[in-house]
Amino acid sequence: IPGFGDSPPMEMAVTAQGRRTFLEHVFQELGMQRPVLVSPSMSGRFSLPFLLAHGDQLAGFVPIAPVGTKDYTAEQYQGVQTPTLVLYGDHDTGLAPQALQNLQHLPEHRVAVLPGAGHACYLDKPEAFHQALLGFLRQLK
Repeated sequence: IPGFGDSPPMEMAVTAQGRRTFLEHVFQELGMQRPVLVSPSMSGRFSLPFLLAHGDQLAGFVPIAPVGTKDYTAEQYQGVQTPTLVLYGDHDTGLAPQALQNLQHLPEHRVAVLPGAGHACYLDKPEAFHQALLGFLRQLK
C-alpha cells in the first residue's frame, strides 16, 4: 500500500478520493474486469472508497478487518450491492468487531469467522482462510 510500511509516500493517497482513483488506475493498468477485491487491514483505506463509489465494477469484496469502516454511514453501505464476505479471526478483538458492526449494513454480505486466528487471520490459519475464500468465490456469478 503506497505510503505504508517501507513503500514511498504518494500524494494521491492523502485523500479517500485519491486512494479510490489509485485503485481505479491499478485495475485499468492490469486490464481487470470485475475483479474480487480482497482487502486486509490498512488496505481498507483504499478499498472502501472504491467499493462505495464503484462496487458495481467488482465481482466480489472480501474485507478482512479493514481500517476505515467507521468513516461511512449505514446508508452508504446499504447502497452497495456487491457480494461481500466479511472475514476475520475470532482473536482479533480490536478491529474486527468494529469492522463487522459497520460492514453488516452491506445488503449482500455474509460472515466467516476463523477460530483461533488473530488480526492477520490469513497467516494464522491459512487453510481455513483459503477454504472460506474459495467457498465464497465459487458461489459468485
